[in-house]
Amino acid sequence: MTRLDLRQQLADLDLSHPHRTDEVPHREKMIALLDEQEDCFHRSCHPAHFTGSALVVSADGARALLTHHRKLDCWLQFGGHCDGDDNILQVAQREALEESGVEGLIVASTRPFDLDIHPIPERKGEPAHWHYDVRYMLIAPENAQFVTSDESHELRWFTPEEMRDLPLSEGMQRLATKWEAILERRMSR
Repeated sequence: MTRLDLRQQLADLDLSHPHRTDEVPHREKMIALLDEQEDCFHRSCHPAHFTGSALVVSADGARALLTHHRKLDCWLQFGGHCDGDDNILQVAQREALEESGVEGLIVASTRPFDLDIHPIPERKGEPAHWHYDVRYMLIAPENAQFVTSDESHELRWFTPEEMRDLPLSEGMQRLATKWEAILERRMSR
């Protein structure tokens, strides 16, 4: 996937579903960043740059693997900086593998599962900035084994109900709601 592929994918994304309407302003800002900032895939691009992340779900789809992020001290999906790579799906896959240790993750769809823009506070001389996060869903193989990386306090599987009990950001809550809607549709078939 290239920068132009991402732009086209964002433009074509149907955000009319009730679980996606919050993402419309995110998409517009992401397209503008792509059009206006040549270096938008580098963390040095300020005040905003792209990141890629993934919600990793179990093979049966019933649980999601989250990381309790060491620096941010909260539960999150796996993800990180593009470091110049404009293939954000590839970035999400790389970050999920590095942060979870789960081998053989399967891409549920090459279309973004969620779009989120969130602030990152100033830290260790780096100014406050925005992460334009393109999120995907990855499926772990049956009996997946994870390894906690140095970036995490802990990794743990959660059901949607257990995720609702966590103090999640608005973007993470939306991610959980969308995942739960998929599970409900699967159960009603």
